[in-house]
Amino acid sequence: MKKLIFTTIILLLGVLSLRAGSPLVAQADSAYNADDFRQAADMYLNVIQTEGPSAKLYYNLGNAYYRLGEMGNAIISYERALRLDPSDKDARNNLAFVNGRITDRPGERGTFLANALDAISAYAHSNAWAWIAFACFVLTLAGVLAYIFSQTVAVRKVGFFGGILTFIGCCVCLFFSFRSAAIALADNVAIITVPSTILSTTPRVPQDRSQEAMLLHEGTKVTILDSVRSTTDSINSLWYDVEVDNAHRAWINAAAVQKI
Repeated sequence: MKKLIFTTIILLLGVLSLRAGSPLVAQADSAYNADDFRQAADMYLNVIQTEGPSAKLYYNLGNAYYRLGEMGNAIISYERALRLDPSDKDARNNLAFVNGRITDRPGERGTFLANALDAISAYAHSNAWAWIAFACFVLTLAGVLAYIFSQTVAVRKVGFFGGILTFIGCCVCLFFSFRSAAIALADNVAIITVPSTILSTTPRVPQDRSQEAMLLHEGTKVTILDSVRSTTDSINSLWYDVEVDNAHRAWINAAAVQKI
């Protein structure tokens, strides 16, 4: 049994080392260092598709897209990196930097409380929150046992009040774990990837100025609320009903955005 466990660990380490030293990643890094950012981006995408995604690969892909001037794709890549590893400070800093360079400045999204909870939840991976919750649960059990079996009043008080606090901490961390997982798996958030696009008041290309809702540019984040297929002049297209901020909602052609 021990031999089987040891062999499994060796194999896993071998796979991880192979992934870390992938020749495709090395070639992509070389292309990036040689300022061939288009080739680097294509190669990072190839690695993601063939070997699987990672926060580091998406971070490097975001850097390549930024150097190409493709702000929308850069933002998507940094967002995906943070979904895989919320603790990646480099991806978070680069995302904030690129967001500061896009054209549009949407207003407030959501409520203050919801945004605060999302910010805390996104600070760590859902698994990390779950492990902290588990640790709090163990401490809660220890407090209960101390309260029940200890003959010392001071220890029983610590066990009682400490158990209450750790139980609350367990519940809070579980809440953040589920919320973090929901954020990471959300498929209703998209980024505009075309230089600019006109949103419509109806799910079709605006026929006149009265049907034009607003003009948005590359890199702007939108929340998808609904979708519908529309046929105009025998051309079938998918349209998203999106919320830009709390005050603006309109229809956008799905070809103009990409989901995170």
